[in-house]
Parts: sequence; structure tokens; C-alpha cells
Amino acid sequence: MQEPFSLSETRVEEIFIGEASQYSQSRKSFWSAIRLAPPNSWGGYYRKKLQTVYSHLIPQGARVLELGCAEGNLLAALRPAEGVGIDFCPEAIKKARAAHPNLKFLLADVHDLDIGHADFDYIILSDLVNDLWDVQTVLDRVQPLCAPHTRLIFNFYSHLWNIPLRIAQKLGIATPNLPQNWLTQHDMANLLEISGFEPLRIWEEVIAPLPVPLLSNVANRYFAKIPPLRYAAMANFALARPFIKPRIANPSVSVVVAARNESGHIEELMARIPEMGGGTEIIFVEGNSTDDTYEVIERCMAAHSDRNCKLLKQPGKGKGDAVRAGFGIAKGDILMILDADITVPPEDLPRFYKLMVSGDAEFVNGVRLVYPMEDDAMRFANLMGNKFFSWAFSWLLGQPIRDTLCGTKVLWRTDYQRIADNRSYFGDFDPFGDFDLLFGAARLNLKIMEVPIRYRARRYGETNISRWRHGWLLLRMVVFAARRIKFV
Repeated sequence: MQEPFSLSETRVEEIFIGEASQYSQSRKSFWSAIRLAPPNSWGGYYRKKLQTVYSHLIPQGARVLELGCAEGNLLAALRPAEGVGIDFCPEAIKKARAAHPNLKFLLADVHDLDIGHADFDYIILSDLVNDLWDVQTVLDRVQPLCAPHTRLIFNFYSHLWNIPLRIAQKLGIATPNLPQNWLTQHDMANLLEISGFEPLRIWEEVIAPLPVPLLSNVANRYFAKIPPLRYAAMANFALARPFIKPRIANPSVSVVVAARNESGHIEELMARIPEMGGGTEIIFVEGNSTDDTYEVIERCMAAHSDRNCKLLKQPGKGKGDAVRAGFGIAKGDILMILDADITVPPEDLPRFYKLMVSGDAEFVNGVRLVYPMEDDAMRFANLMGNKFFSWAFSWLLGQPIRDTLCGTKVLWRTDYQRIADNRSYFGDFDPFGDFDLLFGAARLNLKIMEVPIRYRARRYGETNISRWRHGWLLLRMVVFAARRIKFV
């Protein structure tokens, strides 16, 4: 009787390695012989559009690693403080080193990537995953190069464009290619998850890859962001973060309380703000009140000398100014905002803290619109306005935001500093402070999560918000954010 055919595990591994090596060698030979399409061609225009998209995702001065960097033009366009490019094509690396001597370029196959442990801010794979032998192996190699704040950004072309691309390649207006992996957005999200990464955003770009005056700019800036037209876009983008817990053990907390005409709440705030983690610092920012708020805070601090408290007078106007002043002197690892009117219970703050410490979130926002509210806690017009702005900003930011105007927001102090450093991108446009932080967090691609809270009615004083005047301001901010975040 004939023995069944079988292969040893060693032989199977040898065959697999041999196939991978042959695949890599054929692509290395192909790309060594290929010249990239000139700048005024389909391929050249497409690459310029990719540079524009990446420049809005990655702020200048970051530490950036690009896998499959080719001649290094995309990496150079990002103006990194430290830029490292890796490619397996010797000709491409030689050109990259000559054209961009201020950057570092390494000759290596990304399947065998081993450059030690280096915490990059961003790792990009532009039009690479469709050409890889084993995407999961490459993602496994990337893991040691990530810190909790690292962001992976991919773009890979949509196979809806297979026929147009083949025609363009035959006409010489697009860069030739070998047969590609068929990766959908779902496939990419799945590969990220099984490799230890969490997809944060998946979206489309470049609906018009040819430089047609006026038409291409409008199509790529607007049509590519609006369904159902966006499904015809050429490039799929994915942005992800590693599943790595924060490296600060038992972090400390700073709770900033902006208090204007809130003297009736100060004693209760002092008693109810809980101690969290490695210690809780309470920072009262008094907003030039017409009542005795400042004096009441001084007396409460003297009576509760066991609490770590600070008091400063607000230098400008508006809650946003007060929050920035408080954050400016905060020493805690985690920064929290708590409204002085106690409409959000201070006892809920540990829930925010838990999400931050676990690493599940990098920015936590309170939600007042889940549980039933007390009578008079929020007027009907305010409620409808909040729901509209929640929908608008969820669409603009690419992450679900149910309650944009809840005053309780929590983030790492290091991330706040990054937001402050990049504040010039948006400018000083927000008197509330809520949108300054939300927009900044979205631009840094932080993982935003929300904690439902029971919203209470104010028991002392009157609200400092004018719903009509500030509502009009919020509409203007929606338009502003659409131009600076969505339609770029």
C-alpha cells in the first residue's frame, strides 16, 4: 500500500521561505528597472495629492518612519524632525540619499525589518500593502517600533480603479505595476486588529487623479468626502494605533475648575472632588466674578489644607481662557476639566480616569444626552442644538462625538502640550475651550471615548452661556472646522 504524501514542518517552512524570497526578488528587480512617472503625469499628480493628505495628518517636526519609501519624496515633504525611510530597492535608496541628505535611508526588506526599539510618532506605508508578500508579518515587525502615541497610516488603491489604471499604464501616464494584493477596507481593518493595532479611521481620498484645472481640486477636496461619490475614490486610507498601555504607573491628576460667580458651589466642590491615582491637584481659576467667589475659594483652601489646591485669577475672558490658564500650571499626568456649577457630578471623574489609565482612551468626553435629565437642567432649544452639533462634529472629526459641549473633558498632559504646540493651525477661535480641545485631539488622531453622566440642574447662580449668540458662533465654528479638518 502506497504511503500518503507528507512533508515535514521544516520542509514546509523551507518552501514558504523560498516562495517569499522569489516573490521579493521579482519585485525588487521590477522596481529597480522602473522610473516613476513624471510630475505632470497621472502618477505624478497622484503622488502630490498624497503628499497633501499626509501633510494634514502629520504635523511638521514629528519623528516619522516610512516603509517602502522609494525615492523619499513623501517623507521629505512631511518635514520631520527625524525621518527614516526603508526600501528594498538599492537604486531607490541611492536616489533618496542624494536628494534628501538630511534624512536617513536604510536598504532592507520590510518583511525582515529589524532596527531595534525606536518610538516613532508616525509610521507610514504609502501604496505598499498591496505589494507585500505577507502584510501581517510586516505589521508584527512594526510593533516594537511603536509607543502608545504612535500612529500607523496606510494608503492603498481601490480595485475599482483596476481597468482605468491599466489603460493609464499602457498610455505611459501612470507608473507600471505587478499583480497586486486585493485588499478592501475591511481586510485592512481585520489585518490591523489581528496584528495588535486598533483602526481609528478608514476613509477615501483622490477621486480625480488627473490634473484638470479647477475640476480636480473641487472633486478631490469635496466630492471625495461626500457619500456616495466618495466610494469612487482611488485611494483608501487607514489610520491605526497600537494596543499598548500607557507607560505611566499610577498617574497623578490635575482637576481644573473654572469658577465665575460660583461662590455657592465651592465648599461642595472641595468636599466632593475625589482623590485619584498618584494624587489629585485641584486648580481653581477664578474668572473675575461679581460675587465673592475668589474669597470663598481662599477660605475653603485654608480650611482644607490637606488637599493639594491652587488658585489663580483668570488673565482673560471666557471658559477657554480659564482652562488654558489652569492647564498651564498643572502638574498632574492627566488633566481634567470640571464645571464649577456641579451639573456634572464630581464622583464621576474616576470613570474618566479608569479609561485613561487602561489605555482604552486617550481623550475622554462626557455625554449628558444618554440618561434622563433633571427638570430645567437643559432647555429644549439647547438640547436640539447639542444633538445637531454632535452629528456635525462626529462627521467632521471622523469619530463619534455625542455631546460636544459637555464641560468635562480629560486628556494626558503630554497630549495637551502637543495640542497647544499646534494651536496655530486652528487659531484662537473658541471661547468655550471645548472645541479647541476636540479639534486638537482629532488633528492628533487621539482615540476619543465618551462617558455617559447624569446631568444635574444648576442650584446656584445663572449660566454664563447665551444660547442664541453662542449658537451662532458654533455654526461659524462648524464651517471653520469643515475647512480645516474635513475639506482639506
